[in-house]
This record gives sequence, structure tokens and C-alpha cells, in this order.
Amino acid sequence: MNFNLLFTYKLIFSKGSSFSKFIIKLSVIATAVSVVAMIVTLSFVNGFQEEVGNKVFNFWGHIHLQHLQNNKALISEETPIYENDTIVKLLSNQKQINYISTYSTKSAVIEKNKTIEGILIKGISISKMNKFFATSIIKGAFLKPTAQGFSKEIILSARIANELQIKVGDTVKLHFISLKGDNSNNTRKLKVVGIYKTGIEEYDKLFVFTDIKLLQQINNWQNNQIGGYELYLHDYHTMELVSNQLSTILPPEWISRTTKEIFPNIFDWLNIQDVNRNVVFIIMTIVAIINLITCLLVLVLERTKMIGILKAIGATNGQIQQIFLFQASLITIIGITLGAFIGIGFCLIQNATHFIKLDEASYYVSYAPVKIIGWQVMSICMATSFVCFIALILPTLVIKRISPVKAIQFS
Repeated sequence: MNFNLLFTYKLIFSKGSSFSKFIIKLSVIATAVSVVAMIVTLSFVNGFQEEVGNKVFNFWGHIHLQHLQNNKALISEETPIYENDTIVKLLSNQKQINYISTYSTKSAVIEKNKTIEGILIKGISISKMNKFFATSIIKGAFLKPTAQGFSKEIILSARIANELQIKVGDTVKLHFISLKGDNSNNTRKLKVVGIYKTGIEEYDKLFVFTDIKLLQQINNWQNNQIGGYELYLHDYHTMELVSNQLSTILPPEWISRTTKEIFPNIFDWLNIQDVNRNVVFIIMTIVAIINLITCLLVLVLERTKMIGILKAIGATNGQIQQIFLFQASLITIIGITLGAFIGIGFCLIQNATHFIKLDEASYYVSYAPVKIIGWQVMSICMATSFVCFIALILPTLVIKRISPVKAIQFS
């Protein structure tokens, strides 16, 4: 066995108690805590961004195609566009696009037991409900397609249902503002078949879902007129790229926008979590470095007599530096390994039990979601090892300044 490695092993695992052993244990714990903090922070940020992002994307899709006049806001009554089979075929040939749905929105008033509430109705292709909105339905079922006319069913949010004391199976009245200036044909009775909850207050307090065919009739649109298309992608990271590509093939009166462009406030808020994550990373890295440098300095100073003896019998500064670097590296590896196991275990427990709760009104989720990404955990461990090893070279330079005679005499 290499002499330096053997000597390091004897130093760390020799019996007896000393101040250096306490420092070693403290350094292992501090390094483990730093790694745990970084893994947990990164996993929580990943989970939080994905969970909230998916709620928005399931509600609106990733990209919207609509009339150019509606480029300022999505939550409005759209200028209709005609369904275009040529465009749909082109969209279907795009490998990044997973699913295409039509939609339209319209303001209305919902009434139940003489209690009213202003809402925004989102008319959708009913087939879209089963594929992308399933996780948000907490009671009841989906809208059922009908061969003729429009579906006389509606899905409300839990908030609206609670405020108006509506339950699944009840019938509600929808009052629409007539564009003709009269009260003709502007009221519909619909059956509540489902109740949804996203946890995003801006959506839950305003939106209800129904068949797009109803809004076509209310707006006096033709059967092939819609408010726009919602595009769902396989990978949301390609939104901007796909949207820019689509802009070159769309009719001139159409516009393509990503959901991030339409709702920048939510995604800007999510991006702030990246800043918080980076701050934690920087602080924990500094803590780990300072801790290990301090640990190694203490070990070097406590072993001053040993260093003097080793120099006296012919050991070079480089050999003695290796001994202390091996010792500090072993401390670092043990701390990082321990921290990785604890961090991953903590995240798995949170993922299984959801014991860390959040205020859903403020954070859009009722618990802290977790997403562990393997390569990120490996990167944390490897980067921490590398940075700490580089930092550990500094305190070993003290060894060069230790005189063998003075070290032995001082002891």
C-alpha cells in the first residue's frame, strides 16, 4: 500500500480521542449538511417549477394560435378565425407538437338560487378534456360529446361551486351579453357534471368549461369558426423555437404566442426560484469550503510535531502535503456521500408523504413538490468534490513554512 495512504488511514482511524477527531467529525457533518441543502433545494425548485408549470400548460397548452387582433390578451373574447385544414395538416407534421385543440372564450354570468357570479367560459374540444385536464377534476366526470347540437354540460371550479353552493348534478343558468342589444337567446341551462381545482386562484375564481359548440351558437359563428388553436408539445422547453417556426407558415392575420408570453407574471415568479436556488448553492459552497479549510488548518497545526519529525527523517513537503490532502479528501468524500444519501432520502420521503405543506393560495400547490434529477445530483457531488479539493491546497502550503527543528523543540 502507498505509504501516504497508509499513514493517512492511521491518522484518521487510530484509536483514542483528540481535538482533531472532533474537528473531523464536525467537518464531515458540515459537508454533509451542505450537500443535503443543495440537493433538497434543487429538487424542490425542480418540482415546484414543473408542478406549477404543468398546471398552467394543462389549462392553456404551450402555444396559442389566434387572430392578430387578440395579441394583447388571451383572457378576452376572440376575433374568430376559420379552421384551416391545411394549417392543421402542417401542424400535425411538426414532430414537436403532441396534440392540437380548438378553443374559444366568452364572458357570462352564472346563476344558481338567485345568486350570480361573473365568469369567463372557455369552450373547448371535448376530446381535449380527457387527455390534458384529467388531473384537475376533483369531483364528477368530463363533458360527454354529443352527435348533434352542443353538449348541455358544464364543469365549474371548486371555488365557484362553493361560493354558489353548487354540487355535481345541479343545473345552473348562464346569461350571456347579447351582441344584438336585446335579451333574445342569451340564456342557457346547463348541468354541472364536474368540479375542477388547479390551485391557481386567477383561474379557479373565473373560468368554467363547456362545449365550444355552445359558444359558436351564442356568438352566431359558423361551425368552422373558432377563437384559436391550443398546441400541446412533447417538450415544453421547445416552446419558443416552435412558436417562431410556426410564425413563418401561418396566415398573415394569425399570430403565434407561447403561454409564457401570455402569462409572464407566473413564469417570471417561477424564474425567481432559480435565483433563490443559486443563492443557496453559493452559501452552502462557501460554508463547505470554509469548513474544510478550517478543518485542515487545525489538523496541520495540531500535527506540527509530526510534520517536524517526518521532515527530519527525510519526507519532502510534497509527501507531507499529500498525507493531509488525502485526509481532507477522505473527509470530503465521506461527507458528500452521507449528504447525498440523506438528501435523496429526504426528497423521497417528501415525495411519498407530502409532509411539508404549503399555502396553496400563495404557492399554487398544497405541498412542496419534489423532482430528483440524477445527473443534477451527480453534478452537485462532483462539483463540490472538485471545488473543495482545490480549496484544500491552500492550507497545506503552511507545511512548507514549518521548520523541523523548531517544530520538534516547540512540541
